[in-house]
Amino acid sequence: MRVRAARLVAGLIAASGASLVLAQQPAPPSFAPANLTHGGVRAMAANCASCHGTNGHAVPGSPIAPLAGRSSYEIAAALKDFRDGKRPATLMHQISKGFTDDEISAIAEFFDHQR
Repeated sequence: MRVRAARLVAGLIAASGASLVLAQQPAPPSFAPANLTHGGVRAMAANCASCHGTNGHAVPGSPIAPLAGRSSYEIAAALKDFRDGKRPATLMHQISKGFTDDEISAIAEFFDHQR
């Protein structure tokens, strides 16, 4: 009985010590600033490749719209409409919710410059 009680007390002490260590660590940020560098925008745009093709060049015959060379205004407007629920979608409304207006503009500019 004493061994069990000793183990229980030791476990409680260890757990309380771990919670003190965790309590001392800073909380993670609730958001990250937009990475609008060339590399950051390129990384965000790379997420589009699985459906829209590498650098926005869709596979010939694909029902998915190519993004390369489309006007930045058109792409930004579509992304904002998806994000705001103004345009029906299967996936794009979920994907676009993760982007700020600045990020949408940067991604749209990236694809506008792809030829």
